[in-house]
Amino acid sequence: MKRRLNLILIFISVVCLLLVYRLYYLSIKSNTYYEELSKQNYIKKVYQAPSRGIITDRNDVALAINDLGFSLSIKPHLRSYKNKHILEELVKTIILHFSEFEKEKLIKKYNKLDSPYKHDYVQIIDYIPYEKFFDKYTIFNSLDNLKVESAVKRNYPYKNVAAHILGYVGKASKRDIEKNPISKYNGIIGKNGLEKYYNNILQGELGYKEVKVNALNKELEVLNEKEIKINNNIKISIDIELEKYIHDIFDQKAGAVIVMNVKNGEILAAASFPEFDNNVFVNGISYKEWDDLQNNIDKPFTNKITNGMYPPGSVWKMGAALAFLENGISRNFKVNCTGTYEFANRKFRCWKEDGHGIVDFRKAIRESCDDFFYKASQKIGINKISETMRKFGLGEKTGIDQMYEFIGINPDEAWKRRKFNRPWFTGETLISSIGQGSVLVTPIQIARYTAFLATKKLPTPHFYKDAYKEPKEIDIDEENLKLIQRGMYDVANHKEGTAYWHVRDIDKRIKIAAKTGTAQVVGIDQNIKKRALESELEYLKRSHAWLTTYGPFDDPQYVVTILVEHGGHGGSTAGSTVTKIYNKLLELGYIK
Repeated sequence: MKRRLNLILIFISVVCLLLVYRLYYLSIKSNTYYEELSKQNYIKKVYQAPSRGIITDRNDVALAINDLGFSLSIKPHLRSYKNKHILEELVKTIILHFSEFEKEKLIKKYNKLDSPYKHDYVQIIDYIPYEKFFDKYTIFNSLDNLKVESAVKRNYPYKNVAAHILGYVGKASKRDIEKNPISKYNGIIGKNGLEKYYNNILQGELGYKEVKVNALNKELEVLNEKEIKINNNIKISIDIELEKYIHDIFDQKAGAVIVMNVKNGEILAAASFPEFDNNVFVNGISYKEWDDLQNNIDKPFTNKITNGMYPPGSVWKMGAALAFLENGISRNFKVNCTGTYEFANRKFRCWKEDGHGIVDFRKAIRESCDDFFYKASQKIGINKISETMRKFGLGEKTGIDQMYEFIGINPDEAWKRRKFNRPWFTGETLISSIGQGSVLVTPIQIARYTAFLATKKLPTPHFYKDAYKEPKEIDIDEENLKLIQRGMYDVANHKEGTAYWHVRDIDKRIKIAAKTGTAQVVGIDQNIKKRALESELEYLKRSHAWLTTYGPFDDPQYVVTILVEHGGHGGSTAGSTVTKIYNKLLELGYIK
């Protein structure tokens, strides 16, 4: 009996202890947890995104700005039959004052975004310009169930000038928001160009407010606040005055122009043509506008500076000549060019039908003799040419601060084996040595490589002034490089030079070095004895025209590289544009 009584007492004691512990847990230990949980019922964290950073040129001229305006949002849960009339009256009021909007579309948008779980107002118009809305502000701000908030819209004041460099913004998609949560709060994200490359800087950092709200979600009190970060502007290296000047003088041609500081890689101007107005993407591009861009044979939507891949033609020859010199061919090497070189039952033509006669390295660059390169390339082979060209940045990214840069093709035997599972033939070496065949480059690669030829260093091209990287010095014989530089000097300053007659109007205070290139896009049949004139060919069968230069020769400061798609001969097509750019550089004070 006593034992049974003891068991009952023990059981009662255990139950009491459990009850006491439970009381302690509910009233004290879990109090903090439930207190934090309960805060979610009445404290709301409201995130705030800063206005997108402004992009300015090197002289603080605004290139990408934010126009001030207003957005309109409607209270949630008005889709029901009993509240439907409230929604319709609000929409009617909107279109009464802003007839560009359509009632059905606004209601459809509201119904799509509203839900039983939504507590925030539903934004149905994201932007109305300040000047258009301001005198209506009092009317709309006094309406029940409608919220008026400030809004901004990206604007590119120079429209299509520098379009490919700047890029554009667009509405953030679900995928964008997954990768970049901040874009959920400002609604936009960089889609291309510098807007995309530096999106993380331009979008800034979120601020927030912790706000006490009541059961109706009405704000009662701000409990805590973090300031938004507004130091999100970027200054880039281009001069918009020079950029616009180049836009005007390129005269509706297709291609690319790059003006770059040879010493630090700062890009003073760069353009891909044709250009397009980035504002159409901010406002919402129409199907017709999109089709026009996509179907234009000159590909305005492609950033040709970094994503256009072209055979380099004769602008490749300076690097090939250095490859010969660096791999054992004497500086005294000469050939006798007769206009045609027969090898393996095939005729390899020089561009000059009756030949150049006795040709050395300097003359080969000056007069762009193909025969010299055919014969010298056989002595060292494609692998050594490719290896040397890679040192000069061909076949790899330049590191420019633009999206999706292409690397081009700097072929060798292993590349062809990987690509086609076929052996390399010597005839391909001959063609590659003059920048034809499988060789492909981008204009920015040629500009960078030209900067190396001027300074013996490879800079990293960049637009954002804080993106500077120390140029890479290339291990190459100084005397070999000087020989090539003298050949490039002759191109622009010797009467037999391929650019001489086309750059004579450059201010006499400036002497430049240059190389022309005429890059074929279609082969010439072996049976054809005389080439057709470029002007006689169909547009898409004409050669691409190159002219790459640096100056002044004695103190190199800037590279000017020009590509004109299907432009024919580099000197005659691009010479006048190069002349005007150097004279403008002098006028603006960039060339000292």
